[in-house]
Amino acid sequence: MTTLSSAKRFFSVAAAFTLLCGSASAAEQIVLTPEDGTTAKMVASMVSSRHINHPAIDDDLSAKLMERYIQIWDPQKLYFLQSDIDGFSTEKTTLDDKILQGDVSFASTVFERFRLRMGERAPKIGTAIDMEHDFAVEEDMVKDPDDLAWAADETELDERWRKRVKFDLLMLKMDDTDLTEARKRLHTRYHTNQIFINQTEAHEVLELYLSSMTHCLDPHSSYMSPQTLADFEIDMKLKLEGIGARLKYEDGYTKVEEVIEGGAAHADGRLTKGDKIIGVSSDAVKDYVDVVEMKLTKVVEMIRGKKATKVKLQVLKEAGGIEEYELTRTEVKITEDEVKGKVIESSEWIDGRQAKIGVLRIPSFYRDFQGASLGGEFKSTSRDVKLVLNDFKKAGVDVLIVDLRWNGGGALQEAIEVSGLFIPKGSVVQVKEPGDSVQAFEDEDPEVHWRKPMIVVCNRFSASASEIFAGAIKDYRRGIVVGDRTTHGKGTVQNVVPVASRLSFRSVDRGALKLTISKFYRVNGDSTQTKGVTSDVVLPSLLNHREIGEDSLDNALAFDRITRADYVPFSASVTDAIVLQLKTRSETRVAGDKDFSQINKLIEKYLQRQNDKTISLNEGVLRAEEEEMKQEKKEEEEAINQGLGDAKADIFPNDFYNKELVNITADYLELVNSMTSARK
Repeated sequence: MTTLSSAKRFFSVAAAFTLLCGSASAAEQIVLTPEDGTTAKMVASMVSSRHINHPAIDDDLSAKLMERYIQIWDPQKLYFLQSDIDGFSTEKTTLDDKILQGDVSFASTVFERFRLRMGERAPKIGTAIDMEHDFAVEEDMVKDPDDLAWAADETELDERWRKRVKFDLLMLKMDDTDLTEARKRLHTRYHTNQIFINQTEAHEVLELYLSSMTHCLDPHSSYMSPQTLADFEIDMKLKLEGIGARLKYEDGYTKVEEVIEGGAAHADGRLTKGDKIIGVSSDAVKDYVDVVEMKLTKVVEMIRGKKATKVKLQVLKEAGGIEEYELTRTEVKITEDEVKGKVIESSEWIDGRQAKIGVLRIPSFYRDFQGASLGGEFKSTSRDVKLVLNDFKKAGVDVLIVDLRWNGGGALQEAIEVSGLFIPKGSVVQVKEPGDSVQAFEDEDPEVHWRKPMIVVCNRFSASASEIFAGAIKDYRRGIVVGDRTTHGKGTVQNVVPVASRLSFRSVDRGALKLTISKFYRVNGDSTQTKGVTSDVVLPSLLNHREIGEDSLDNALAFDRITRADYVPFSASVTDAIVLQLKTRSETRVAGDKDFSQINKLIEKYLQRQNDKTISLNEGVLRAEEEEMKQEKKEEEEAINQGLGDAKADIFPNDFYNKELVNITADYLELVNSMTSARK
């Protein structure tokens, strides 16, 4: 299973559990077993032999692992003391040897120390919440924990927590929350977070530890426990087996956020949005398990199961009263992440512009690998794109917009096959394997399923498989790339393989390793790594200025080039003259547009705030800043999400950003038609 997943910062458990207070039930100590040690040995062996850089498991990696794993638990430096760090540091050059020997005790040692410090800190945080704070005094709090050393003693930590709690109370006051209610909310929040930490399981600790090691090599290699692997496969297949309800955790309850159309709960009709699940019988026979204050992943695990099996839910209705529902699990298709199409008339958006435009939205490059291996019908991005293109041709669409905004990638095979729908037979992407051998992956389908003009829309979150597609369209001069300055810049390929030795028969499910095994390159020889695919026409965007690309990630592999592939651009519909005219026309419109002017103002304010190192804890100062920032944040969110829409309601809403995309598309169609007429 070869994937090109989106670049996301490594999951930090402590980011969700930063502030803790109140009592929590005692939890069993996390003890990693010899089987966990065997898993770690296998992971280390696979990393050395299969990662693109063939890294040594040595003292250098050990030191990086120690630092990274500690920061995973306490990224804000609010729990561990310098003495804790000094104690952990005695293992600085031994963790590599221990992993190779199957000893992963350091993982549980750090976790248990974190839980101990949390428990010791909890009553003090409660006191800090209830104490009288002087919100008029002039003082501030350091924003970035990287600017802080580890606290030398409890007194220094007490002061950090006093400021942190004061800040949280101030933030609630900014929302006009009564101080008594604000204190109550903080107590509840911290109590809940401590409960979550006490529900941490051994497989989660092992996963974080081994993923901390792989993330020292590059940002995208990670270890997946069997539980995480199951979620990953659901994302790739766009289907799961369960009741078909999207759940969230809120104030100690598992709450129904959405009932998915086509699932068992939707067909039954009784479970509704806002209901709280308080008990689960996973086989509809055993007694209910109380799931109040149980972490969401555990509740979801109990509710999911093989289709045709039964589950019973004890439900606290939003209107009051408790009801019991018995449901039969079914296969649920996740349709919001699948390819969708929409036909728009440009004249309905912009006066005087006549064009029938097909919008093709590709949220991810998904592929049911298991279904594909069995043959016959299976879920696939390329198959779904082909269906939409056929509909567009029947509808007489003149020009195409392929929307890849927020598409973080997916399956390499799908990137190749989708690209092949728009170009004749030829190379789509080059892949450099360990050992520096290069293989060109071809579009083996000689048929071109869309020959008319097209533009590709990307943003800074368009990554991996999206960049392969955008790069191929650009190199073949098949269409115009529009959007943010560049795409995400992830030019590496990950392979998901079960954790097993060559002699193993997988009698034990040890999860899987998502490992960077190669780098991909455009057919022009450029890597997309860190630099991405640049847009021909750039539109103003806050994302252009945020540290969200591959180049901002720790341990990202470097950009490089290889020899150009043997390919021939087949289209003359993209020329320097056309691109220049498109840029000039767009820049003229954008300069006179009030909404884009507002985006540029937000960018200026954002860049000014980048140099702020502290946050004021004076209520008057903070309130003045917060009122301004609250409005800015609202405007920023609206600006960043322009054109995204709601996949269910409208995949391409009529807003100022999409209107400019329609203008650019109409311009492009006009220029191509003019060029074609001139040739005749």
